[in-house]
Amino acid sequence: MTQITLRVLDGADRGQVYEDMQVPITIGREEGNSVQLNDERISRFHIKIQEDQDKLVLTDLESTNGTRVNGEDTQLRILRYGDVVSVGRSVLLFGTRDQIAHRLQDLRNDGVGDTGQLNSGATDSESLSFELRLGASEDLQSTLHIPLPPDLPSQLSPGQSAQISELLEYFHLRARQLVQSGLVDDQENEVKISLAQWQDLLDMQSQLAEYLRAIGDPGLGE
Repeated sequence: MTQITLRVLDGADRGQVYEDMQVPITIGREEGNSVQLNDERISRFHIKIQEDQDKLVLTDLESTNGTRVNGEDTQLRILRYGDVVSVGRSVLLFGTRDQIAHRLQDLRNDGVGDTGQLNSGATDSESLSFELRLGASEDLQSTLHIPLPPDLPSQLSPGQSAQISELLEYFHLRARQLVQSGLVDDQENEVKISLAQWQDLLDMQSQLAEYLRAIGDPGLGE
């Protein structure tokens, strides 16, 4: 039986990780779902993920506000490790870090896209270039609008200062690598990054979400 992992990147359950769940699973806001999310904009039973002929298939269960995979509205979709599933205000990343890394290695080896089959290599010629468009979306305005950078905490012990410095340095180095790898198109006023770089960015967001969840509820780290 296939097991799947989902990491919550954004929403009320940000930082939550649902590991090794056996398909089929359902996701919604009501008890009885495999994944119950605290999100008033998702339906009682919103989506289902099941296995069919060695593929993982996402089905929208006639939800009120719909489902998006990698930004595209969908009713029925074959999932690939690294896909981003948006339901209501919640954003979920599909797959473990190892599964996503394995998929990216397959893409690099073949130089093309994949068909979504489990444990298989890539076979079609889809583009690996993703475009980042930062717009004034409702979600951006409501969840990410911070007028000024926050101040660092004061009166830290030397050990705490070292920990924060190490943490910020880690994300600074990863962000710098991503910024330097972007391809700037001056004519289109766009910056393009590869699929591997996009997944690295998602992994950074997942790690930050887990840190924020742990800080907000110190008991999680015990």
